[in-house]
Amino acid sequence: MVDAEKRKVGDRGQITLPKRLRDAFDIHGGDEVTVREDGDKIVIEKPTSREEFAEGYRRRADRHRELADETATLSREANDLLGDAPEWEE
Repeated sequence: MVDAEKRKVGDRGQITLPKRLRDAFDIHGGDEVTVREDGDKIVIEKPTSREEFAEGYRRRADRHRELADETATLSREANDLLGDAPEWEE
């Protein structure tokens, strides 16, 4: 975590985000940010764009497909080694 930077709050409650943070989070004049309370902290976040959401869902879907393929492979290997499961008698 980088050292915190102090800022003065203006009469209307405004602050200036440090340039280092604006650059790091790609925040420009006119952009919207989300301000929320988290316990005893004030959190300022850049909203997630539609493109970022879409990319996240694509990655999740890809991972789901990978796991499904891996599970299917393991099931085939288990069947080859162990044969079919025995019938259960009640």
